[in-house]
Amino acid sequence: MSDWRRRFVLGITGASGAAYALRLLEVLLGSGYEVHLVVSEYGRRLLLDEAGIRELSLASLAPSLVGTPGEADASARLVIHPNKDVGAVIASGSFLHAGMVVLPCSSTSLGALATGSGSNLLTRAAMVTLKERRPLIVCHRESPLNLIDIENMRTLTLAGAVICPTNPGFYLNPRSVQEIVDFVVGKVLDLLHVEHDLKTRWEHHKGNA
Repeated sequence: MSDWRRRFVLGITGASGAAYALRLLEVLLGSGYEVHLVVSEYGRRLLLDEAGIRELSLASLAPSLVGTPGEADASARLVIHPNKDVGAVIASGSFLHAGMVVLPCSSTSLGALATGSGSNLLTRAAMVTLKERRPLIVCHRESPLNLIDIENMRTLTLAGAVICPTNPGFYLNPRSVQEIVDFVVGKVLDLLHVEHDLKTRWEHHKGNA
């Protein structure tokens, strides 16, 4: 049995920001973590539109790991669940894991999470994560916010979730889109208490000045 403390759930919905989700997945798998992935229908459209991904597999989602000595191990640690399978293991509170991230999270999915909807696997897994008092990181991306979004964020925060908007900081003077992506992903990894070497913290500013 794998160590549940090295196991995470990742949900991808239809808000723009596929690069964030793919980078997070790459870092977690590359660092030896087990990732249970669930993608909404619009999340699949997002992956196609922004990353050209038609099929969910290690080769398409984390190509940098293909051809490496750890490819087989990484493939075994990536578990992909159909969003319609509400009976999948991540829908059960008895399935132990160290936290769930919804990245990116659309306003539609935000509303479903805030109302405790369990109509699909992604929202069901998030609902279970909250009831079991495990970390739920919701990375909302859409802007601007309306009052419904704000109230939904408030509801989720009161229920124990952490709202982590995909807002990058620029004090590290990023020189590429990848560095901006890494900033956001590093924030998520910090919230999951996962060690990483992505430059996200203020102490990195001195070396970049």
